[in-house]
Amino acid sequence: NNNKTKKKYPKKKKKYNKKETTVPKKKKKKKIHTHYLQLVQDRIDVFKDMIVALTEDSKNDAKGSAGDKHETALSMMHIEQEKLNTKIAEYLNQKAILDKIDPSIVTKKVTLGSLAQANGMLLFVSTALPKISINNKTIFAVSPQSPLGSKLMGNEVGFTFEINGVKYLVEEVI
Repeated sequence: NNNKTKKKYPKKKKKYNKKETTVPKKKKKKKIHTHYLQLVQDRIDVFKDMIVALTEDSKNDAKGSAGDKHETALSMMHIEQEKLNTKIAEYLNQKAILDKIDPSIVTKKVTLGSLAQANGMLLFVSTALPKISINNKTIFAVSPQSPLGSKLMGNEVGFTFEINGVKYLVEEVI
């Protein structure tokens, strides 16, 4: 009789490999950080180009104009240049904050540079910047001083809080 029972071996449990789980997350965070750095640098470059163009316009205008019209045009260009300089200063401050962030660092608590997931939203704690989309995931950059950022700072997975009647749960910190 061939009624031998097959030996049942216990299924091998996969060993939990910490590196395996953090590498893709670190890569995701690095990609987000790089994307925001590029976005800010692009804006700085655009505003610098606009200032150069304004400077050129004012030089050309000085050659062909005289009187009140000339003075008004120069004043308007100067005001515009000041606005652009203010914008560049804002973006340089944002770049300085992003430059302080090391995306390879993963902490248990939310700090500057953390990528936190709350209520399914990905929140990059850095500086207030527009939302971006990477691999069909929307990422919101929040400053640590914002209402959402200040609630997240220093807290870890499992922390719950409420803003404007909406309850949030920190699901992950990278």
